[in-house]
Amino acid sequence: MKGRTSSFLFMVFLLYALHGILSVHSFLDESKQDEPMRLELIHRHSLRVEMPKTQLELIEELQSHDVIRHQMISRRRQQHHHSIPTGLRRNALETAASIAMPLSSAWDFGAGQYFVQIKVGTPSQRFLLIADTGSDLTWMKCKYRCVADKCGLKRATMKKNKKKVFRPAQSSTFKTIPCSSEMCKFELEFSRQECPTPLSPCKYDYRYAESSGALGFFANETVRVPLTNGRRARLNDVLIGCTESIEGPKGASIWAGDGILGLGFGKHSFVAKAASNLGDKFSYCLVDHMSNKNVSSYLTFGRNAETAQQNSRMRYTKLALGGPKIDPFYAVNLVGISVGDKMLKIPYEVWNENLGGGTIVDSGTSLTFLTSPAYIHVMDELTMALSKYKKIPSDAFEFCFNSTGYDQSSVPRFTIHFADGAKFAPPVKSYVIDVAIQTKCLGFQSAPFPGTIVIGNIMQQNYLWEFDLRGGRLGYAPSSCT
Repeated sequence: MKGRTSSFLFMVFLLYALHGILSVHSFLDESKQDEPMRLELIHRHSLRVEMPKTQLELIEELQSHDVIRHQMISRRRQQHHHSIPTGLRRNALETAASIAMPLSSAWDFGAGQYFVQIKVGTPSQRFLLIADTGSDLTWMKCKYRCVADKCGLKRATMKKNKKKVFRPAQSSTFKTIPCSSEMCKFELEFSRQECPTPLSPCKYDYRYAESSGALGFFANETVRVPLTNGRRARLNDVLIGCTESIEGPKGASIWAGDGILGLGFGKHSFVAKAASNLGDKFSYCLVDHMSNKNVSSYLTFGRNAETAQQNSRMRYTKLALGGPKIDPFYAVNLVGISVGDKMLKIPYEVWNENLGGGTIVDSGTSLTFLTSPAYIHVMDELTMALSKYKKIPSDAFEFCFNSTGYDQSSVPRFTIHFADGAKFAPPVKSYVIDVAIQTKCLGFQSAPFPGTIVIGNIMQQNYLWEFDLRGGRLGYAPSSCT
């Protein structure tokens, strides 16, 4: 009996040793690749489990969420944030493979964001996270130190509801951030001043729109990411949040998916970890927000082959990063808006963040928000051009019309003018949007001034967007995104 036990233990040791050798070899082999890293983007409407609402109901729900989110953005920009150095250091792994994460549209899910598929932990657990450039914390719904049989019951329930919960106890690479650490006390915003013992996990209370919030604790974990050459690699010690409870109404967007992928500009955001290894660049291309769920694009960290292909069509403008009124958002400098050939008379203060204005590009907001001095002029020009169509009343939009006989060529071009001379003229369908059968609306929302102009994801769709953090510039070019 003793001999059998010894033989069994030896075999277990041998298998464990071989697994360790193979794991190390796999990591070293994957980290030498020369291809970008991409993640697929999925519009969160595509994963709806319950019976779908009408298109109009979805649009109204989306608009309601956006209004509350814009209020949250305005509050955060009025608060002081720690500035982050924009002179990002070069990393020895800069020439490593680029990350390519799947990104797809999913209109039938019922809200306005896009989803990214991600694998977390060792062995990896798969999740679907909202891609949010307005958040610098990556988190997933989490169950820490649960009893095995209860975890199994919970897992079955979550599977039935198409939701997943991260199980840290099943990951060998999960490491909590101690509440007594310098990182917890001074570097992590939203950390709670609770520290019952020096090694207790550093807790957070991260607030979002719709009076919602995620409560949990910080940890470092391994994230496994796909590469453009078809292989996979690991990102070690990625700061994640283990969210144990969510506050807010059940209809709030925070309940969608399995958590949030923080793409905001921050020292500890997912972007800081992934992009710093790959040239400090990330890019995405958002397919039409009403595309079929099987139509996908990618969130890319590192070199994007399409950027090179679009070189002659790419336009660049300066990114404002790391200021006390900016981070974690990506701000751009505007000097004007034109409709058709007419430059609108909008006060200079609207564009200047130091005078109460400013503009950000945000993947988590669907509609485009213009502060009142800009909104009034834009709407006057566009409604005048569309006045021949029968107006339809709407609670969500100022101007909707019956689109019978609609001719897109009759709509003047809306163009954003950047301070450095670059121009962005989105396609008409990005601001004259479909809301129901034979019904279109001007897809702008009014925001109070002082306040922030937000270029939402519908305005960004069918364009390739490249965020060059080291160069401090934003690139964009028309694209089919497929």
